[in-house]
Amino acid sequence: MSSTKPIISTSFTYETLEETLDVKPQGANLQIGIPKEFAFQENRIALIPDAVNVLVNNGHHVIVEHDAGEGSNYSDKDYSEAGAKIIYNKAEIYKAPMLIKSAPVVEEDLALLQMNQTIISPIHHSALKANIIEKMMEKRITALSYENLKDDSGTYPIVRSMSEIAGSALMLIAGQYLSSFNKGKGVLLGGISGIPPTKVVIIGAGIVGEFATRNALALGASVKVFDNNVYRLKQLQNNLGQRVWTSVLEPRILAKQLKTCEVAVGALSSEYGRAPIVVSEEMVASMRAGSIIIDVAIDRGGCFETSELTTHEKPIFVKHDVIHYCVPNIPSGFARTASQAISNVLMPLILQISDEGGMEEMVWHNFNLREGIYLFKGALTDFYISQKFDLKFTDLNLLIASRR
Repeated sequence: MSSTKPIISTSFTYETLEETLDVKPQGANLQIGIPKEFAFQENRIALIPDAVNVLVNNGHHVIVEHDAGEGSNYSDKDYSEAGAKIIYNKAEIYKAPMLIKSAPVVEEDLALLQMNQTIISPIHHSALKANIIEKMMEKRITALSYENLKDDSGTYPIVRSMSEIAGSALMLIAGQYLSSFNKGKGVLLGGISGIPPTKVVIIGAGIVGEFATRNALALGASVKVFDNNVYRLKQLQNNLGQRVWTSVLEPRILAKQLKTCEVAVGALSSEYGRAPIVVSEEMVASMRAGSIIIDVAIDRGGCFETSELTTHEKPIFVKHDVIHYCVPNIPSGFARTASQAISNVLMPLILQISDEGGMEEMVWHNFNLREGIYLFKGALTDFYISQKFDLKFTDLNLLIASRR
């Protein structure tokens, strides 16, 4: 029996199969809701009318709650002229598939949240509660936080601009409380000919510290900067382009400088958790009467032992004859500028999310965005929050890979 040979015919064509590429889908039209904030003394709004106008012109639908822009001096008329729809009912706003808030999600929001909603908002680690995260997990929410949102240069743009505002505002606040009209010491912040300059001590050489230093120097004050990180002190000098008096945090040197200063700024922050207390009550007690402490790190507990939370309505208290200003959300006092800064980051991001075909697609293509996501379709993807509340952590990279 002869074995049959395979027939090879020239009429056969051998073609490779085409490769299937990860093709981006067509842009998605987004439905965006902007509620009016009532928590955390929040005056900012996440999208200003100009940004709303760009989104509407790109085919997106934006609904804004009545008076949402009031704190930043944007009227309903500004928003409706920009193409947004003004809604008087809060529950209606929360029906939008994408919510953009300028304050964190609070208990009162929970009942209004929808299944599978996307929320872009701050997170305020210090004020976070486990039940809020659990409820958002139940509703399979995808949430992006301002604090951890990274841009292409690897920095955190919203945190940076808020820190710039806080740093720039510090000297304005200090000047206000040193004046005689506010029962201050009656000292002009800065220096004039023939009079020794005012002394400012800044603890923390991050962005807040850098901008506070910049403004204090511009006013003519004498500035001394402390930090426990020598690299940050070097970076500060490079960014300022001039030599400033710097020191590592050495308690004796710090105590000596605080004794003779008019303004002390606490701007040390830790990545997560509480800010380190570096100024004891004893050090504060030996400061000059009428001098002022501004503790920017108060939202993480503060760096002065005597600091206690204050509000925009009642911003100061006096202890050991030293004025303490411990308002946690300084940029909210300069709400219009802060809203413009946030809007500058979020508006292009939303357009990008739409171009990519929605948040899920965007997360697949954009590694920087992954940093900012702490909930993805109900899975908790932030390791720090999972540790803090003992909740199940899911690695976002694995989650995304498994969905493909």
